[in-house]
Amino acid sequence: MTTSRVFSGIQPTGDPHIGNFLGAIQNYVRMQDGHDAVYCIVDLHAITVPKDPEELRANTLRLAQLLMASGLDPERCTLFVQSHVPEHAQLGWLMEGTVSFGELSRMTQFKEKGDRSEFVSAGLFTYPALQAADILLYDTNFVPVGDDQRQHLELSRDAAQRFNSRYGETFVVPEHVIPPVAARVMDLQRPDDKMSKSAAAENGLVMMLEDLKSIEKKFKRAVTDSDGEVRWDPENKAGVSNLLSILGAVTDQDPKNLAEQYTQYGALKVDTAEAVIAKLGPIQQRFAELQADPAETSRLLRLGAEKAREVATVVYERARTNIGFLQP
Repeated sequence: MTTSRVFSGIQPTGDPHIGNFLGAIQNYVRMQDGHDAVYCIVDLHAITVPKDPEELRANTLRLAQLLMASGLDPERCTLFVQSHVPEHAQLGWLMEGTVSFGELSRMTQFKEKGDRSEFVSAGLFTYPALQAADILLYDTNFVPVGDDQRQHLELSRDAAQRFNSRYGETFVVPEHVIPPVAARVMDLQRPDDKMSKSAAAENGLVMMLEDLKSIEKKFKRAVTDSDGEVRWDPENKAGVSNLLSILGAVTDQDPKNLAEQYTQYGALKVDTAEAVIAKLGPIQQRFAELQADPAETSRLLRLGAEKAREVATVVYERARTNIGFLQP
């Protein structure tokens, strides 16, 4: 029986918040079972905007430790750093020769990020080609992404099909899989906005490594509304529905069913805070243990890169042969 392969990448841009955890990391952990799971810390993508070198190194190591603390097991998945596998950059160039300027110029994330920056690097424009390479390099069957990344996955699919049409069957064409519950966690103070590290109000953002008492206070102060009724209604009751969504994701329950168990906002806030703390407490403890031995984390990442290259070198060799490069 052939096991399907899933791939996902995460940028080392500082500590994740609970939206990142519930929308992505928690699903990474689940997908270790039943799939050949490949997870990449995409440090090459991180340098599309200028970064302090020491900060990038520290963030990459911290993210690896936090992913492991959250339940990613190097024995059950392939976890590695993108720049440790040179085939990512090599296949990225082949993808730049495969996708068009028009396709890249239509990427909505480039338009949004480019408008906010004084310096816009060429890498910020072309990184969807590298993202396509990341995915195609592992004969990936499924990519778990939210709606905000669906456009980039479609580009990866188009690139695979175009390359296959030009040069013969080379790449598996990946499929999109929608992550389960709570792929979109909203700000606790501005529940109409997605939770983000760039949020104006700090009390709306809950970090994975935040002091547990601080997390409790933020949930108790979470914005709801004035009608006093607990029900699942994201359009008209964004704050209440966000709390139900978070509680449902942490406890693996349907937020609509959870709504029927509450008659008061206060009890919902307390239970959501307690559930989040119960989930994050052990993660924070394990993270502290991993931080005490950074050499072990580095060793595990090296092993992950070696495991990744067992697949990546085969796929890249297939691509370079099919495109017509002379063998060395």
